[in-house]
Amino acid sequence: TTKEMGRGTGLGLASAYGIIKSHGGYINVYSEVEKGSVFDIYIPASDKKIIEEKPPVTLELKGKEKILIVDDEDMIINVGSQMLLRLGYKVFIAKNGFDAVKIFTENKDSINLVILDMIMPGMGGGEVFDKLREITPNIKILLSSGYSIDGEGLKIMERGCNGFIQKPFTMNELSHKLREILGV
Repeated sequence: TTKEMGRGTGLGLASAYGIIKSHGGYINVYSEVEKGSVFDIYIPASDKKIIEEKPPVTLELKGKEKILIVDDEDMIINVGSQMLLRLGYKVFIAKNGFDAVKIFTENKDSINLVILDMIMPGMGGGEVFDKLREITPNIKILLSSGYSIDGEGLKIMERGCNGFIQKPFTMNELSHKLREILGV
């Protein structure tokens, strides 16, 4: 973790695991008390020939709506809110599920979409999703996770979540996903 001693949630490792797993890899951990931990990351090599292509020029789609971003990781909140501001959105920030429900309740008539982290300590994404939908049944919610869309994420999607975006994501990916949900 990048947090001070004893303050980390271990969810950064969960994000790393999700990315590594999505590439067919795995993590081995060796840990000793008072000494630290060693993480060996294995990702399968590819024998495919790499053809370098120039990435297509894509247009970031902007908006003016109000978005609540919910994540317990400061880095995600900071980067995500900066992306949203650069795209023209007004931003509300919640660092946990309890704050998300409180902020949403106070601003339910002006928030157009919620970007919701799936795994958070205390009140997780699934519970927050259900509470937000109790307050405003048609609120648009974009689920965000370092994990791929399976297990809990799939259950939330089946309950009517409007979309999923896997971390890490680019500003272009975020802009297109938001416009897909909010309408162009």
